[in-house]
Amino acid sequence: MADKKYIVSIDQSTQGTKMLLFDQNGRVVTRVDRPHRQIINELGWVSHDMDEIYDNIISGLKELLARTDIHSKEIAAVGISNQRETTVAFGSSGKPFCPAIVWQCGRAANIVKQMEAEAETVRRITCLPLSPFFPAAKMRWLLENDCMGIDSKELHMGTVDSYLVYRLTGGKVFATDASNASRTQLMDLDTINWSQELCTLFRIPAETLPEIMDSNGNFGETDFEGVLDHKVPIRCVMGDSHGALYGQCCHESGMMKTTYGTGSSMMLNTGKRKITSRHGLASSLAWRIDGVPNYVLEGNINYTGAVVSWLKDDLGLIRSAKEVNELCLQANPEDSTIFVPAFTGLSAPYWNDAAKAAVLGMSRTTKKAEFAKAAVESIAQQVTDVFEAMVPDFGAGIKVLRADGGPTGNPYLMQFQSDMAGCGILVPDAEELSAIGVAYLAGITAGIYDKETVFQNISYREYQPDMPLSVREKKRNDWKEAIRTVIGKT
Repeated sequence: MADKKYIVSIDQSTQGTKMLLFDQNGRVVTRVDRPHRQIINELGWVSHDMDEIYDNIISGLKELLARTDIHSKEIAAVGISNQRETTVAFGSSGKPFCPAIVWQCGRAANIVKQMEAEAETVRRITCLPLSPFFPAAKMRWLLENDCMGIDSKELHMGTVDSYLVYRLTGGKVFATDASNASRTQLMDLDTINWSQELCTLFRIPAETLPEIMDSNGNFGETDFEGVLDHKVPIRCVMGDSHGALYGQCCHESGMMKTTYGTGSSMMLNTGKRKITSRHGLASSLAWRIDGVPNYVLEGNINYTGAVVSWLKDDLGLIRSAKEVNELCLQANPEDSTIFVPAFTGLSAPYWNDAAKAAVLGMSRTTKKAEFAKAAVESIAQQVTDVFEAMVPDFGAGIKVLRADGGPTGNPYLMQFQSDMAGCGILVPDAEELSAIGVAYLAGITAGIYDKETVFQNISYREYQPDMPLSVREKKRNDWKEAIRTVIGKT
């Protein structure tokens, strides 16, 4: 008993929080899920209650331990992955000043519009396109609205990870990791420090920002508000997409993954080479481990898995996500319906904030199954748009795409993805790669796991292209024409 060591992995995502317990061999012992509210107002602004999310972590750990006979003394380390660009403002007590602005939320669009002349400066320093998607504009919006007048010495602003670390350590550590910092649009991607030039441009006091640390840095200790009878170190923090890249074992240049969640993040590991995209993509840090930075090309898509949630929760067309695969198989394959889910504009590689969602090509014979098929296919088409932008930026072809996230359980989607991208798709048998990535890195850093063996726990299902080239080309051309139509209407 005494030599057993367990890792707690917190995966704080857009729809909820997952708490997972990993054993000393890197296998999941048990898991607890806690959903939280999606607060959407009449203007379409999307917010989260951070107190609710933090309470879910504490109650989730209680349930996690209650499901096992593991003694809390056997918990050795903690890893955290988080929804990335979601932005939090809170005080020295840890109490949020207002609901967090979720990454999807475009309320800072007017701020970005006013800063259009600075777009090239922002891109030069961060390798990110100027957009309300990123926290910098969200922070400025907070300073001009919900946080107006708050003393900068009291104000703490950051992404979700910095808030969680602060709360879990009782305010002793206010820090973010390099992967999350690279997504704020305030970090210099060369120096991996906050850019004073950008802080000035966005009118954000640098003293309100967290310390930037290695992804496997020492983020302090926590006992989860006394749930554990001892304090354990937080030994890994990464944005969820970065955690998934690490968990997918994409540790070498040229390896690529897509996380299918509410939205999607596609990442291509470019190693020590920082690439400035010429095709609407972003460069970020994959991670910084033991002081060594590793870069990625990335494309983000606002609505992928959320499209299925929309079919279920808002349209009432399905009762569960599992129904979608059957409907796709039942649908008329000749139906020409195309759905472009630009609910909050188009992100990579188009970056058109004004685009609106649209349905094109419907006929009188288009029914529920055909509409569901169009919605599912929109996920793969958007991913393929980013995939096709990455190849010329990287300068080499990509033969395999590793995929993770809930929607990868849909065989129709994965086969269609392989057909559209024209490459193999590898889907791991393990779920929640973001949680696996931070658990494994925390365990490796704490000396519990051996990097060479722990990743052998994961095996993959493979999909290969099986669609006639002429059919694929027509589907891609029809999709691109639909995109041109949507953009042309803005």
